[in-house]
Amino acid sequence: MDFINKYFRKIKQFIVKYIYTNRLFLSYFILALCGTIIIREVTVGGPFNYKPLLCDIGFILLIGSFGYLFKPKNQFKYFFTCLILFTIIEVVNSIFYIFYEDFASFAQIGTLNQVETVADSIFVKIRLVDFIYILQPIIFYYIHNRLKISPYYNFIGKIEKKKDMALGTLLVGLGFLIITFATANGADYSRLAKQWNRRLNVERFGIIMYELNDALQATFTKVNTLFGRDDALTLFQEFFNDEERNTYRTKNKYTGILEGYNIIYVHMESMQDFLMDLEFNGEEVVPNLKELAKEGMFFSNFYPQIALGTSSDAEYIMLTGLLPSNGNTVFSGYANNTFITLPKILKEDRGYYTFSMHGNQAVMWNRKSIHPHLGYTDMYFKESFTFEDVKGSDDYVGLGINDKLFFSQAIPILENIEKNNKNYFGTIITLSNHSPFEHHQLFTYDINDYYTNDVTGDTLSTCYLCERDIGKYIVSSHYADEALGDFISYIKNSEYFNNTIFVFYGDHDAKMSYKEMNYLYNYDYLTGELKDSSDPTYIPYDSFDHYLNKKTPLIIWTKNEKLAQVFSDQIDYVTGMYDVAPTLYNMLNIDNKYVLGNDIFNIKDNNVVVFPSGNYLTNKVYYNISTGEYKEIKNNIILDDEYIAKNLEYSDKLIEIGNAIIRYDLFNDKKESE
Repeated sequence: MDFINKYFRKIKQFIVKYIYTNRLFLSYFILALCGTIIIREVTVGGPFNYKPLLCDIGFILLIGSFGYLFKPKNQFKYFFTCLILFTIIEVVNSIFYIFYEDFASFAQIGTLNQVETVADSIFVKIRLVDFIYILQPIIFYYIHNRLKISPYYNFIGKIEKKKDMALGTLLVGLGFLIITFATANGADYSRLAKQWNRRLNVERFGIIMYELNDALQATFTKVNTLFGRDDALTLFQEFFNDEERNTYRTKNKYTGILEGYNIIYVHMESMQDFLMDLEFNGEEVVPNLKELAKEGMFFSNFYPQIALGTSSDAEYIMLTGLLPSNGNTVFSGYANNTFITLPKILKEDRGYYTFSMHGNQAVMWNRKSIHPHLGYTDMYFKESFTFEDVKGSDDYVGLGINDKLFFSQAIPILENIEKNNKNYFGTIITLSNHSPFEHHQLFTYDINDYYTNDVTGDTLSTCYLCERDIGKYIVSSHYADEALGDFISYIKNSEYFNNTIFVFYGDHDAKMSYKEMNYLYNYDYLTGELKDSSDPTYIPYDSFDHYLNKKTPLIIWTKNEKLAQVFSDQIDYVTGMYDVAPTLYNMLNIDNKYVLGNDIFNIKDNNVVVFPSGNYLTNKVYYNISTGEYKEIKNNIILDDEYIAKNLEYSDKLIEIGNAIIRYDLFNDKKESE
């Protein structure tokens, strides 16, 4: 017993001595670790999950160990610099995650020129917690000053064995990292190497490992590209020459139905499908969109597959039938690539005039540079429209010209295009419904909730949504729908556009949080609280419902009476954004196998919608790769492990091929790709 007590006394003495003689290092360690815990808490959750925690501890110790090589008074400068770097990483990623639901990448430095254009969208979402990390260097500086006026530095300078402390700390840090990597599986290493699912990498390895890995990948991108192209090309050729896959490229009743017709994409900013089911005080939120869905072919389960490029990714997918890049936005990082797109084929093979139109600056998302490579002949951007370019004016909504003014000025341009061209393909990109969703004098939609006072009988009102993001989004969307209605009226009353097909699509969801959406469905304005499941009016809404709620409208519409009879169905097949181009290729009788999506009328219920995150959706299940969990879409179906695994493997392959096409510019030499 005396031996045990003596042993524990020695351990206690060692701990006390270590704390007393390493106060500066321990302050650095605790503050740095707190920062990594907080960043996980405000982003992916699971702040105390042991796997990323061990990895963060390992790197903090490893990095900190080199501080012992300096004299005690200079150790502060080293640790302080480390904490500032950690703070910058955490602040940037905390803010970045709010806007993109992902983590920043060094490869995206080229997209920083977009910040000026969408600054309001970013700043309106910034929270106080996004700057809490700044306390790390501030607290550390305070501790340093307290130690400086004490005998600490002089005392440590006399007794500290720098090399021994550095080596010991280094070995302990390496020990934590060895445990981290020894417990990782093949899938963890694969995702780390590919760096596709950044969120999952942070969940598994922590923010420091993510950033170090991302920095290394950004540094060696050119080397990796040089040596990886042959393998990527082999995978590419095997996939697109696969006979089983090509069975989904057969003809169907829609083959060739659009030969000789004009096509206009109408890119509807942030327009989501759930809006079509909402009304307030007897007035629908998007009545014109609902009417359009009745008149045209409405795809009721259409899902965007965007990554960090948001609207630009939507453009890329809609034109190519491919998946966007996970590492960098296609528009900013790969503008000089060779692309196979719908407008390029129509332009080069069938003599179509092609154009793009947007009320924003042409430099936004680098459209000025990449649109010609995508196959557009002319671009009509901000300089083509007349409006008072001042925030606060009636002309200015969201990020620029309001949609009503934009459409009214677009009509004569479109009519002139039709007068001077036999056929044309164009993309019209709206702007008003872009975040931040703020109050505007042109918005007149009433989302108040009216009720009767039980005592006085007076009619009272409350607006529990008015100051919330979801309420502002609903009002903004109603205005965008009014503008859309005006545009459709213009089209219907014009003597032009009789041989034109319009493809209306929502480019992506409005980036509403789960909390905001649940607030819409389950807030009780009488109690001021969210309803619980025991309330008979409670609407079940879990994380999977939130994913499934991100679908957007897709409508093929025309005023051509003959074709209008054909395009008048509701299509319930699960459809991805990458399925649109292949479907239109068949309708135009164009043979292009270099797409990742499918003609939806060939694949039907066998479709798999793959998201760049690694999640996937079928008509049976939504699978979340981060948790390994899934939700059955249809009741009374039996799903086995083979079904889940097969689709997971397919999803991983599509993501790999999509990234390879972009990274290695595999369309640059078409002969080599054949």
